[in-house]
Amino acid sequence: MPETVAATAPTVTPAQAATLAARLVGDRAGDWDRAGRLPVDVVRALNTAGLLAPQIPTGYGGAGWSSLDSGEFTAQVGSLCSSLRSVMTSQAMAAWTIERLADRAQARSLLPRLAATDTAAVAFSEPQAGSDLSAMTTTVTMTGDTLRLDGHKVWVTAADHADLLLVFARLGDQGAVVVVPRATPGVRVHRRADPLGCRAAGHADVWFDAVRLPTSSLLGAGGQSLSLLVTTALSYGRMSVAWGCVGILRACLTAAVAHAGSRHQFGRPLAQHQLVARHLADLWAAEQVATRVCEHASRCWDTGSPEVVTATVLAKYVSAGHATRAAADAVQILASAGAVDGHPVARAYRDAKLMEIIEGSTEMCQLMLADHAVNRR
Repeated sequence: MPETVAATAPTVTPAQAATLAARLVGDRAGDWDRAGRLPVDVVRALNTAGLLAPQIPTGYGGAGWSSLDSGEFTAQVGSLCSSLRSVMTSQAMAAWTIERLADRAQARSLLPRLAATDTAAVAFSEPQAGSDLSAMTTTVTMTGDTLRLDGHKVWVTAADHADLLLVFARLGDQGAVVVVPRATPGVRVHRRADPLGCRAAGHADVWFDAVRLPTSSLLGAGGQSLSLLVTTALSYGRMSVAWGCVGILRACLTAAVAHAGSRHQFGRPLAQHQLVARHLADLWAAEQVATRVCEHASRCWDTGSPEVVTATVLAKYVSAGHATRAAADAVQILASAGAVDGHPVARAYRDAKLMEIIEGSTEMCQLMLADHAVNRR
């Protein structure tokens, strides 16, 4: 890939970003959820502002934000629309993977595009390969200066929106990541209709039928450990999902408090009934715990702490679990008022459950945390 000169980084502060996101989303997230699509202009507006992946370094045209600043913005977007937050997670995972694996020319070509113009999706899962990476069957073969990609990926977040696809595949006995323009002949993208949650995030299945690309499309030299490659991308994804769950918690808390304070039953506000107050207390505590564990993980990320991997897994595990339980509590408090398709707590109830599955299921996180607990003795 030819080198390009990095564009000037967008000068958007976290406060300005929060204002822009609130304006772009407004009260439309429920409509997007029901339609199953995000408006292209909203995604493009965030990308043009450098906010789909604000951690891209300034030298590559990005905003160069810290993990902590990016995390708080991710939570804010997540409180408005988990589908839009999912697209941000996909974009940032792609950028992080390129930053970590690409050679200098590839980084200078790709990262400025992700910082301002192009959108990207990361393709891991296959029909028989989810947590079990050893079952991955997508392959890359090399002939001279050309590579061939064959395989089938499923549930690729944001693939329906993406300009570029980062595809994890086998290269002989090892692994590789291939950057594939969506318009390449042999690429077929089929949108998943009506997923449980994050319905507008552009989940899709993607087929690669004898796709031919220049070898420069292979990030780095290829031939790395497949497990290491996937872990590199998932580490960022887990951090982003964890902060997104903080956003879900904040949205649920806001909706529940407003309803419990204004809805009267038996002559007094719901919030003054002890059993309802218990739910509100649990919601507030969950938001506080998830926020603190995410702040800790982001500080580990920003300082290069050796604890960053465990801290990130912990943040994802704690935040996703709390978001799932808290969303159920919020629906319980709002009752029929929240049982409306597209309502913030109804969306949260569905979206949060997906967060316990993606970027490492709850069970995989538990196994990793258990290993950490045993090995630190």
